[in-house]
Amino acid sequence: MTRILPLLAALLLAPPLAAQAPRGALESLSGTYASPAPEPWYGGHGTRRFTFENGHWSLVFTHALDGGMQRPTFRFRTLGPYRIGAESSALPGAFEAVFFEDAKFVTLLTEDPALIRAFGFEGCGLIPQQEVDISVTGCANWKPVAQCREDHDLLALDATGLRFGVRRRDNDHCTPAHRPTALLPAVVRE
Repeated sequence: MTRILPLLAALLLAPPLAAQAPRGALESLSGTYASPAPEPWYGGHGTRRFTFENGHWSLVFTHALDGGMQRPTFRFRTLGPYRIGAESSALPGAFEAVFFEDAKFVTLLTEDPALIRAFGFEGCGLIPQQEVDISVTGCANWKPVAQCREDHDLLALDATGLRFGVRRRDNDHCTPAHRPTALLPAVVRE
């Protein structure tokens, strides 16, 4: 009993979980949500910048080798409509979402041949500092739109910001079976 009382007190005094936004709020998102600081991504760091308007979304993801984003490697951009589905059975308060990728683009931000090979960019026809449309061909772990137009994800909006699902290492979220079961840190409204 003496062990149970401190545990019970801690539970009763703990702050409540952040309240989740209803489905309608996610369906009508408007504005830009961005990483508040560089985040660990793919052996380096990255920033995410999502824009929502009239049922459409876009993402600009920039990767760098360092946390200060002074040694950038690539930028990925995609866009299309999105759809909010049912509440997640794996993560209450989050909703299943499908982000349609009507177009995909990569900008190579490094000229280092070893990095280009390491990221799988050598056969993609990329030109440093120029955005290249990879929608038809795909590149590295990004499949062509014809093979993977749907990105099955999770989405939640709470007091911390907008939260997406944890990405698979191979970036393959092309089917509902590959939908995440945990959330990333929030991107915040600009």
